[in-house]
Parts: sequence; structure tokens; C-alpha cells
Amino acid sequence: MVIGQAPGRVENERTGLPFSGPAGKRLFRWLAEAGWDETEFRTINYMTAVTKCFPGANANGRGDRLPSKAEQALCRPWLETELALVRPAMIVPVGGLAISLLLGSTLRLDQVIGRVVARPQDDDQLTSWAQTHLSPQARLVPLPHPSGASQWYNRPENQALVREAIDHLRADRLAHL
Repeated sequence: MVIGQAPGRVENERTGLPFSGPAGKRLFRWLAEAGWDETEFRTINYMTAVTKCFPGANANGRGDRLPSKAEQALCRPWLETELALVRPAMIVPVGGLAISLLLGSTLRLDQVIGRVVARPQDDDQLTSWAQTHLSPQARLVPLPHPSGASQWYNRPENQALVREAIDHLRADRLAHL
């Protein structure tokens, strides 16, 4: 299961498909490096977001507005239901909002990208919400948000962390063929 921030403008106005805009192009390049083509991935993996509605453009003109705490809270029951129905073994939180929901807001991206957080042995690294709503054997492989608004992954040391995350996703994919 992929959990993003919220639908973007392209998803909202044109396609209705998660990660089908510019950020999706980069995400699916990463997933292709892990061995999935987009059609296969969309067919066998559930994709959702912390919030379900396009939050609108960021006031600074770069990217989309971060959904407010109230918007996140209003959408939380839907995400909880999705997790309960899908019971994913692998969760890929994409971007800071999804990562903070599952791993807390005090961690920097360079502390989580490239790592696997596995239940139950890593439960102390999960938020109490994640401990309550993730399946007991779930594994998390966080990725940075692939939008052009984020320049985090352009630094070489961060590209190496993204490669590690891709390697974990590839290994998991191969283990479950």
C-alpha cells in the first residue's frame, strides 16, 4: 500500500488516479527501478492518501498546500478503514505527512528513508496511531515526496538513501513473486 499526502491538481481535475501527475512520474520511475511497471503496480497495490481531497495550491506557488490538521482528522476514518480492509504487508509512506503519521513528526527524512521499519520488533518506532491501525506484521519503507517542490532527493547523500529504499522494495517484491 502506498500512502501519500493528498490528491494533486492532475489527480483531482483530470485522471482520478493517485500519483498520476508530475510527482507520480518520479514515483513510478523509482518503482520501475524496484521492478514494477506502472500498470502492474497499480493492478496489485492499493494507493491512497492521508487526506482524500485536493487541498489547493500552496500560497507560495510551489506545490500543493499541506492539508490542515482538521482536514487530516476529518479524513482519518477513511484511512483507518482502508488499512483495516486491505491489511497491507508492505506500506510505502510517501512524503513527510504520511511518514509523520506513521513514524512521528520529530524524525528527519534522512533518518527514515532507506530503512525498513517492521512490526512487531520496531513497534517502539511507530506512532501509537500506527501501532493501533497497521497489521501486526506490516513493514514500512518510507520514500520522500517525489514532487518538484521537494528538492531533498537532489542531494547525492539523499539519492543514496532513496536507492537503499528502492533496494528494499525490490527485495520485498522478489520475495513475494
